[in-house]
Amino acid sequence: MFSNLRSLIFKLDPETAHNLAIKSLKFNFVSNILDQDKNNPLFKTKLFNKNLENPIGMAAGFDKNAEVYNSLFKLGFGFVEVGTITPLKQYGNPKPRVFRLIEDEALINRLGFNNLGAKNIFDRIKSNSQIGLLGINIGPNKDTENRLNDYVECLKTFHSVADYLTINISSPNTEELRSFHEQKKLNELLQTINKEKKILNSKTPIAVKVSPDIDDQEINKISEVLLSNDIEAIIVSNTSDSTRDNLKNIQRHQKGGLSGKPIEKKSTKLISKFYKILNGRIKIIGVGGIDSGKGVYEKFLAGANYVQLYTGMIYRGPNIVNMIKKELKELLLKDGVKNFSEIIGKKE
Repeated sequence: MFSNLRSLIFKLDPETAHNLAIKSLKFNFVSNILDQDKNNPLFKTKLFNKNLENPIGMAAGFDKNAEVYNSLFKLGFGFVEVGTITPLKQYGNPKPRVFRLIEDEALINRLGFNNLGAKNIFDRIKSNSQIGLLGINIGPNKDTENRLNDYVECLKTFHSVADYLTINISSPNTEELRSFHEQKKLNELLQTINKEKKILNSKTPIAVKVSPDIDDQEINKISEVLLSNDIEAIIVSNTSDSTRDNLKNIQRHQKGGLSGKPIEKKSTKLISKFYKILNGRIKIIGVGGIDSGKGVYEKFLAGANYVQLYTGMIYRGPNIVNMIKKELKELLLKDGVKNFSEIIGKKE
C-alpha cells in the first residue's frame, strides 16, 4: 500500500509530508501491521536493564515533540527516541530546511532543533505514559549563553520520565555544537551531567550521540572520556555534513546534515572502530542508512548492540520494522544462531 502512496507523498514538500505522517500516527490512520515475528527469541534483548522485543529503534528527529511515540511502538519499534528537545521553544532555521534526494535514498536537513520546549514536552509525556522504552534526546538552544546549563536544565526536566537521555553533541545544524567532541569540552560536559545526576539522585542512563565526520584520533579521545564518565551507551552516528561527492541529486550541495543510504558504510565503519576500542564496555547503538535486514545485520557484525533508523522509513514506509525482521530472521537462521547478539562484533 505504501508503494502506491509514496509517489503522492513525495509530491509534497518533505516537511509537510512529515507533519502529515505525524498527524496520521496521532489519529491512528496508519494501521498496526500484523507482525508474524512478535516475541521471536531471535530478536529479544535488554537495553538499560529493560526487556526489548527487538533491537530496532526509531532515531531522534522523527518525533521531535514526543507526539506519537506510543504509535511507533505499535508499528513494531523495540524502542523510540524523541527530540532533540531544548529548554526553551524554538522555531529552528528558516524554511525550506528539509530536502529529499530520491535518487540517493537520502535526506538533507538543516532544521536546527525546532521543538516546543522542555516544559511543554515534559507535560505531554507525563500525561501519556510510554508503552515501551523511551529515550529523550536533549540539546542546547541556539542563542543560549550557557550550553552546559541547557543540557543540565533538560536533564532536570526529563530524568524522571525518560528511560534514558541522549546528549546530542553532533547535529551539524547548531553552530559550534560539534566542538563538544573536543576531549576537554566533552569531559567537562559529562562531568557536569554526572554531578547533576548525583544531586537529583537520578539513575537515568546517559547515551552520547556522536558525529559520523570524526577522525581516528577523535574516536580514541571520545572513547576515553565516555569510559571515564561511566557513560552507558554511544549512538553512532548522527547526520553528516560531508559525504556529498557521489550523490546524484541536484540538491546534494544543500547545507545541512545528510542521512540515509549514502552514510550507511561510513557509519558502519565508525561503529567497527568504536567497538574495537570500547570492547563491550559501552553499548553501541548503530544509526545510518538502515533500511533492510542486511543493513541491520552488517551493523551488528560491526559491533552495534542495537540500531536506530529514520530516513529508511521515509523510503520504505511504516511497515519497515516488520520487513527488516523478516529479512534479518533469514540471515540469522542461516547462521544457526539462537539470538542476534551472538553475531555482534563478529566481522572478519
